[in-house]
Amino acid sequence: MYNMDQYDGENDYMQQEDDWDRDLLLDPAWEKQQRKTFTAWCNSHLRKAGTQIENIEEDFRDGLKLMLLLEVISGERLAKPERGKMRVHKISNVNKALDFIASKGVKLVSIGAEEIVDGNAKMTLGMIWTIILRFAIQDISVEETSAKEGLLLWCQRKTAPYKNVNIQNFHISWKDGLGFCALIHRHRPELIDYGKLRKDDPMTNLNTAFDVAEKYLDIPKMLDAEDIVGTARPDEKAIMTYVSSFYHAFSGAQKLLEWIRRTIPWLENRLPENTMQAMQQKLEDFRDYRRLHKPPKVQEKCQLEINFNTLQTKLRLSNRPAFMPSEGKMVSDINNAWGSLEGAEKGYEEWLLNEIRRLERLDHLAEKFRQKAAIHEAWTEGKEEMLQKRDYETASLSDIKALLKKHEAFESDLAAHQDRVEQIAAIAQELNELDYYDSPSVNARCQRICDQWDALGALTQKRSEALQRTEKLLETIDQLYLEFAKRAAPFNNWMEGAMEDLQDTFIVHTIEEIQGLSTAHEQFKATLPEADKERLAILGIHNEIAKIVQTYHVNMAGTNPYTTINPQEINTKWDKVRQLVPQRDQALIEEHARQQNNERLRRQFANQANVIGPWIQNKMEEIGRISIEMHGTLEDQLTHLRQYEKSIVNYKPKIDQLEGDHQLIQEALIFDNKHTNYTMEHIRVGWEQLLTTIARTINEIENQILTRDAKGISQEQLNEFRASFNHFDRDHSGTLGAEEFKACLISLGFDIANDAQKRTGIMDAEDFKTCLISVGYNLGENEFSRIMSIVDPNRMGIVTFQAFIDFMSRETADTDTADQVMASFKVLAGDKNYILADELRRELPPDQADYCIARMAPYCGPDAVPGALDYMSFSTALYGESDL
Repeated sequence: MYNMDQYDGENDYMQQEDDWDRDLLLDPAWEKQQRKTFTAWCNSHLRKAGTQIENIEEDFRDGLKLMLLLEVISGERLAKPERGKMRVHKISNVNKALDFIASKGVKLVSIGAEEIVDGNAKMTLGMIWTIILRFAIQDISVEETSAKEGLLLWCQRKTAPYKNVNIQNFHISWKDGLGFCALIHRHRPELIDYGKLRKDDPMTNLNTAFDVAEKYLDIPKMLDAEDIVGTARPDEKAIMTYVSSFYHAFSGAQKLLEWIRRTIPWLENRLPENTMQAMQQKLEDFRDYRRLHKPPKVQEKCQLEINFNTLQTKLRLSNRPAFMPSEGKMVSDINNAWGSLEGAEKGYEEWLLNEIRRLERLDHLAEKFRQKAAIHEAWTEGKEEMLQKRDYETASLSDIKALLKKHEAFESDLAAHQDRVEQIAAIAQELNELDYYDSPSVNARCQRICDQWDALGALTQKRSEALQRTEKLLETIDQLYLEFAKRAAPFNNWMEGAMEDLQDTFIVHTIEEIQGLSTAHEQFKATLPEADKERLAILGIHNEIAKIVQTYHVNMAGTNPYTTINPQEINTKWDKVRQLVPQRDQALIEEHARQQNNERLRRQFANQANVIGPWIQNKMEEIGRISIEMHGTLEDQLTHLRQYEKSIVNYKPKIDQLEGDHQLIQEALIFDNKHTNYTMEHIRVGWEQLLTTIARTINEIENQILTRDAKGISQEQLNEFRASFNHFDRDHSGTLGAEEFKACLISLGFDIANDAQKRTGIMDAEDFKTCLISVGYNLGENEFSRIMSIVDPNRMGIVTFQAFIDFMSRETADTDTADQVMASFKVLAGDKNYILADELRRELPPDQADYCIARMAPYCGPDAVPGALDYMSFSTALYGESDL
């Protein structure tokens, strides 16, 4: 970067502890003078950038104007400032400014960015004083003295000829104002009439000097006369800052010559940079020089010439001797130096542009080299390890073929990359010819690429040969594997089927079945010698594979890809087959003996069951005929049935014997018997039904006898009831269904309508309806349901003969009883149609008399007397005549 104010940071130009006591508060008057002076000094520089400050501790808080001030007074660029409004952005900007000040060799004691951002006045003034010392006073040099001492010596030398001026320090020596006026008059006598000034009028002297300096010397007014006169001891820093501005205003020739002397070596430096960025920065610095730094110097040179000519003219007109600058600071010296500057400047920009074009070409080639090298290196990464892999030693044939295809593709890819390697070498050669600064690293990288390329070629050829050799061996082994698999698979299936058959838990039920199994087993044993020959041939194929593997040192990591069967498995299964054959022989012999015993048990059971089954069936039919045919009286039928029952019970030992034979069959797990259709379950059920039937039939006859005797039913009536019952019991089950029972009732003369009527012996319309019902038409459902609830209380849907007899006997008995009761009541009533309560109490037991009195309705006939009771309706209701 262009810098016309090079500074040796090792020369510590001040001791801040001596100049700025940060632990003590400033004197209020001094602080006021410093604020005014430092603000004016800062604005004298900031106005060059088109800005200014109003409040020194507030306007520098965000760091933006502070960084701008440093750029203006140093001629250098600082880091890019933060534009945010947050505290962190402000601290960042102030830190950048403080870092720049520190980079110039200034020791910043106890000044931190936080204090500046917080608007600490003491710290802010201390920081500005540090900047003034470094950039406005440090470079002052007079007779081998510098900085403060140099500035003091310069003032003493310039004011020595003037009376009443004795400059010994930077405070009370300036209090009367004559020192400021002497400096102006010494350099610009036309601006002040020094002879008219009086030492006892400091206000006039100070105001004159400050006004003239501001108006004609471009030195801003940094203090007011009152600030100096009204203070016993003016602030040294404020006075020193003000006086340094006079120094810089009057030492223009020296400053200009120093600037030229510093700039010419910079312009004559044709040392090329290594990077495009550095050269572009040089060009940017040169443009800043032409645009920012040189124009003020041109104007300064012109102003010096104007001031010199004006001074000489006025001296001549006032008959005073001409002004003679010191040696080396003549106008001619400035012009000569300026000419040297122009000469150094000439061609500098053209050299910069040519150098930039050269570096641009080099950068392009270098970037191209790096890109191609990076692409190539990325492509070659892992390639040597891949080519050195011995994966083919444990690969299968299909894997080897895939590896060969992959290797062929790699060889094509390798050949395609040959051009890139040649391009990399050509670019490296061109970079060497153009004297690229980093040629050693380029050459080293290029050499590595070329060496690696040669190694890849050798490894590629070696791997190709190894893959082809392995492929031939594996193809031979693969053919043997395939032949092994083709013959081993069916042989293995045969052995597995044989083992399965030999171990199969056969289930047979007949002699014929076991004989068939024995015949098949003998046929299987006849095939074993031929099977053994096939086994030995298959094992021979495997032995041949093992021989090739051992001879050529093939690392067979895998197994036969065509089958999972191996020789050990074949031998194991063959041994198992040979072991199972005699076991199968023994099992077949034992099963044959068992089947012979089972056949004997079948015949033994069948011979008995074929006799007992028909006997039970015949007995059932005979009992049915006895209960239906009605030969003789009920007592004769009962005697006959009991004789049957005795003969049946005497047959029980044969049933027990058959049960024993059946148990033997079950223990032998015999499930079928072709010699008989009877099973033990059939026999049991038939026997139980036989016993139940004979017992039920005997019980029915006994009940019929009891019913007959109790109800007074004649034998003829019972025969009629039985005949009707048997007629409608069409399935001979001994019971009537609901519809069969309804038809039976109708056939006996019952009117099954919704409203019961007493039989009259004639067929009216309703009787005719009943007759129609008897031949298939529907009965009244309500009345029939009532009757069914009587004869079938358990709602089984059937009517037994006993229930039928009970119902019929009750119906007959009810009719006769009701008439008898009414006749009895009529005798008690003395043939009257009614009866009195006293008559009932006289003739009947008390409880029966009370019962009748409570339930008999009053008699309402024409012959009724008080207290008359209707015994007729009572009798009718009592025996249910109105309900049937």
